[in-house]
Amino acid sequence: MVKKIKAKKIEAVKKEGEAEAKEEPKKEDTVLTKELEKVAEQIPDEAKKRLEQIKDKLEVFKDKLISKFEGYIMAVALLPPDKEDEKKEKVNVLVLVDDSDSQKMSKEELRDRLSAIIEKMGEEVDKNLAPQTVILTEVWQACYDGKYEILQMIALSAPVHDTGMLAAIKISEIHKNMVLKKFEKYIVSYVLAGSLVQGKATRTSDIDVCIIIDDTDVKKMTRAELKDKLRAIIIGMGIDAGKMTGIENKINIQVWILTDFWEGIKEANPIFFTFLRDGIPFYDRGIFMPWKLLLQMGRIKPSPEAIDMFMSTGEQMLERIRFKIKDIGMEDTFYAILTPSQAALMMYGIPPPTPKETPEVMTDIFVKKEKLLEKEYIDILERNIEIRKELEHGTKKELTGAEVDKLVKDADKYLKRLDELFKAIGKKKEEESVLHSYENIVTVVRDILRMEGIERVKDVEMIKIFEEEIVHKGLIPEKYLRMLKEIEKAKKDYDAKKLTKAEVHSVHKDSRELLRFMVEYIQRKRGVELEKTRIRVKHGKKFGEVVLLGKKAFIIHDIDNEEKDISKADISPEGSLKNIKGSSLEEYEKSLTGVEMPERVFIKEPIFEDLKNIFGRDVEILINY
Repeated sequence: MVKKIKAKKIEAVKKEGEAEAKEEPKKEDTVLTKELEKVAEQIPDEAKKRLEQIKDKLEVFKDKLISKFEGYIMAVALLPPDKEDEKKEKVNVLVLVDDSDSQKMSKEELRDRLSAIIEKMGEEVDKNLAPQTVILTEVWQACYDGKYEILQMIALSAPVHDTGMLAAIKISEIHKNMVLKKFEKYIVSYVLAGSLVQGKATRTSDIDVCIIIDDTDVKKMTRAELKDKLRAIIIGMGIDAGKMTGIENKINIQVWILTDFWEGIKEANPIFFTFLRDGIPFYDRGIFMPWKLLLQMGRIKPSPEAIDMFMSTGEQMLERIRFKIKDIGMEDTFYAILTPSQAALMMYGIPPPTPKETPEVMTDIFVKKEKLLEKEYIDILERNIEIRKELEHGTKKELTGAEVDKLVKDADKYLKRLDELFKAIGKKKEEESVLHSYENIVTVVRDILRMEGIERVKDVEMIKIFEEEIVHKGLIPEKYLRMLKEIEKAKKDYDAKKLTKAEVHSVHKDSRELLRFMVEYIQRKRGVELEKTRIRVKHGKKFGEVVLLGKKAFIIHDIDNEEKDISKADISPEGSLKNIKGSSLEEYEKSLTGVEMPERVFIKEPIFEDLKNIFGRDVEILINY
């Protein structure tokens, strides 16, 4: 097969002239020839000739796609023929499109539009070409949903064009299957990570995969032994997968045990945060995706201890660097300024980004948005990251003494400025907490006024009306009015940017006390109002009650039972209880807080018959209990 294709190529080149005959074939052409040979082995002999004929048309189709959608076509690949197609005339072609920067239309609309255009282009090249357009988001979403069939389809494809993503998916899918076949009971998650999933990949990018091993039930060996044993075998499988696929990119395999991974998350390790945020699960037993969703919801947050640790690391590193030479000096200055930078972002409320992303995030937040930091300090951070990268990749062989000295001085300057930034962030957070306290107090004050029948009070009149209608009538002591006025003054000083540190501490103290008192007042008030809606009954040796809340009624069958048996019913216009069904304590409490308590509650005759049906014929209604 390969000989036939090469013979045709040489013949064509001779016709074009001696000069062109000396040119080497393109790398993609060579890869395609090898991949077509693999596909040809899977199909009948009569279809092989058709496959050779379609090769040139696949190249034309690929070139047209790249010309029209330059920068967006991640991969074009030949898929195996459909089993249902007896004549094997249909040529299935996968087209993978990068939709990461699509904002003007929905993903579904983008895919449908692209599919229509690409199908038409395929027909223009050959009527038997059947392009299947897939956007990258669609692939990742299938992985999130645990639908890995699309990965299997990609693994069986023969690449015609690939920017690196197709190769990564192919080798990862094959390696995953090898690992699961041998160690499935230990594998918690198999995840694609790194620059490929961050949208920053190139054709030569490494393929990073992370594997989490369940070590929670290890008995015959230590956790470290389990990790080392499986890691060695799994890495060996990665080498085998590379040989099987012919993919030259290096596959980097990171193996973590479950307990270490969990500790890393609790300690706010940026590697684990980035892995959770960007990673794409190629296999998951229900561990990775829940963590990923919790991170997106903001439920996984660095602890105060982690923030303190990040903040203090810089000075410790800087002290050490003064006693080191150039080879370790570079590493220490890098982390001396990076780690406190991530601490500043965490203190602001943002999970720590990767080292490459840190300068950009610092610029967006502290330089542009908050204007708390000057650009020259971001330049120091970027230069330090760049030097480390040059040393790591070998483009810079060594550091001179003068360079080390400058790095240390810049780091010292950076940390001193960062110390001021921490104070500025702390002050800003304190001031914002005053605003938060004021808003909470205002909400509760409005609730109290509303309970007393006063609706739609303007902000400028709220405290005056509160004083006249609540305080002067003796419902709330005078001292809480003074607290409220002090909190209002602090809010005005906040708006005028004149807030003092003393006011901040005073507001925190007063707001806690005032809020606690007013919430208790509301609870007592609602408790009195709630008694108007209760019908207390005795049935046998048990006591129950029916609470009438507007158009709903809640029935507590035994009020002395800790595990409350609660039902709910609709109150008909005639006064009877309809549609009685089970409920819960949570639903009952939620209804109590959400309903407006009526001034008067009337009980109509039909409800007495309902009480007999619910509690029995011997039911008694209690009065003055």
